[in-house]
Amino acid sequence: MKKYYLAGLLVALYGCRYFHPENQEQVQTLHYTCGTLPLTVKLDNSKKKVSLIMDGEQLLLKQQVAASGIRYSDGHYTFWSKGDSAFIERDDRIIVNDCQLDG
Repeated sequence: MKKYYLAGLLVALYGCRYFHPENQEQVQTLHYTCGTLPLTVKLDNSKKKVSLIMDGEQLLLKQQVAASGIRYSDGHYTFWSKGDSAFIERDDRIIVNDCQLDG
């Protein structure tokens, strides 16, 4: 009986290690459609940052405090998302609106 208990315990511990959040993929690729514009956003959960290409340059935006949704900014560009929708601001003016997360 002790052998079965020990074997079950080892399987359970291995399973916990395998499915631990540290072993999960930390970077997610999100695809949005903003009107007719496709937008790809890479979300790095471990570093609380997103990266995207806007105006021909690669942006790396850090997560900021937001009253609603999730906000990432570098002080010049801001990416806001809430649920399946998002928008982008440049210098506090919306430049890309109506973004919807694809399927």
